[in-house]
Amino acid sequence: ELLTIKSDDTVGRVKVYEAIVKGENIPEPGIPESFKVLLKELQSLCLNVEVLSSDGAAIEMRDGDDKDLERAAANLGINLSRNESASVEDLA
Repeated sequence: ELLTIKSDDTVGRVKVYEAIVKGENIPEPGIPESFKVLLKELQSLCLNVEVLSSDGAAIEMRDGDDKDLERAAANLGINLSRNESASVEDLA
């Protein structure tokens, strides 16, 4: 089931894990971060980019799924923070 969700769709991965743990149906895949980055890069080139559904209706691209991600992760006891090394010496 996890293979149908893009690896960079962090919200989608947490929602799939939550659905598996709760025994629910797996939700529809979300929008991967790489697609959002592509949109921003095209917009930085002054290209007006709109995402359309199959029936031609414009789809609003939201940036704020972090609260859903944090809530779901907290409910499952998952720590999404990552400790990064302060220096190169710590890696050696």
